[in-house]
Amino acid sequence: MRIVIVGAGEVGSTTAESLSDEHEVVVVDRDSERVESLTYELDVLPIEGDASEMATLEEAGVGEADLLIASTDDDETNIIACGIAKVCGDVFTIARTKSPKYLRPWERGKRAFGVDFMVCTDLLAAEAIVGVTGLPTAQDVDTFADGLVQMTEFEIPAGSPVADQTVAEADRFDSLTFAGVIRDGEVIIPRGQTVLRAGDDVIAIGNPESMREFSSAIAPEQDDPKNVVIVGGGQIGYQTARLLEEGGFSPRLIERDSEHARWLAERLPRTTVINGDPTDQDLLAQENVGDADVLISALETDQQNLLVTLLSSRLGAKRAIAVVETADFVDLFETVGVDVAVSPRNVTAEEITRFTRSRRAENVAIIEGDQAEVLEFEVESDSVLANRSIRDAAADFPQSAVIGAIARDGTHITPRGDTIVREGDHIIVFASRDALSEVAEQM
Repeated sequence: MRIVIVGAGEVGSTTAESLSDEHEVVVVDRDSERVESLTYELDVLPIEGDASEMATLEEAGVGEADLLIASTDDDETNIIACGIAKVCGDVFTIARTKSPKYLRPWERGKRAFGVDFMVCTDLLAAEAIVGVTGLPTAQDVDTFADGLVQMTEFEIPAGSPVADQTVAEADRFDSLTFAGVIRDGEVIIPRGQTVLRAGDDVIAIGNPESMREFSSAIAPEQDDPKNVVIVGGGQIGYQTARLLEEGGFSPRLIERDSEHARWLAERLPRTTVINGDPTDQDLLAQENVGDADVLISALETDQQNLLVTLLSSRLGAKRAIAVVETADFVDLFETVGVDVAVSPRNVTAEEITRFTRSRRAENVAIIEGDQAEVLEFEVESDSVLANRSIRDAAADFPQSAVIGAIARDGTHITPRGDTIVREGDHIIVFASRDALSEVAEQM
């Protein structure tokens, strides 16, 4: 495909990196140095200019493009670029927006603003935070088959009962498959005798109940979280509280601005809103933040979020989740003691990349910076899996791919060697990057 990406910031560059190997990619940005630096690293065509002007997009060849991804930090520029692209040609448009205010009218009238698919950075970040809040040690959560199947990435902590067990010993759950292990940045396809080590990230696929059971097995001293504190009532903090309320939680939220705190209290009936300075250690102690099962810091700057999470951990909070605006700081945050660092820009780039790849699959989750993927396929009649047992089909299936779950008629099936795959089944597959093309071809 010919893909035009508007914006060479963190979202645009990450998206370009994931797409440039397989597609012809053009990157448009006003900043000549930013575009030039990107071309040194990736095989992309750079265009310097304002994407809200038709001449710039025409120079980028948007009229002949298959896809336009508008991913600047300015919502209006992204929407205008999509509208211009529709005038220039028959191009599918994706717009990134930071605020949900454009998402709501787009959802009510699909293709509003000339946008075919819209991703909202703040809402995606909130969903990512809520996904890992309920599962101790979870680093990432994605759902498949209309919520019937869940993929969770768990980190094995030091001292965990699961550490130093083999996969065969740890596999005590009827509805769970150990699909992959990430160790020192490398993808391992686990076998029965593979030993799980402290520090490993384990990719598990199964039903949501099995995920909760495995989470408890990894960290039995950590109960299901009940006491959740959110620091910062901006869009991400507000959306996180709203989604937690929908999930049955009654969080506490600390917001500095008194007027905005009143606004939040009026819109979040199950949330206790506290007006105060969340970077004040005395306030955190006074509000018993140290008793929190999960502390979520969603303030405006990375420095504030790092300070609050470290202070809260010192006070005794069991788990700290921080929003990190600078994607390069994610590893740093997790190294110094933050349990989970969520980058809104990384989450958005992954969602855009997921959508472009889901044209060959029903759903896609990207693992460990594009080293592997979890994909959902509907089994066609000509698939190598159709009407065969998994054991029989194994010889025709890539070695670095694992069938993690099967969904059939609203029922979750845990795949075993004698399981027969039927036409129309939805299968969820974990595959390392080198096996993706072969897996897609065989479906």
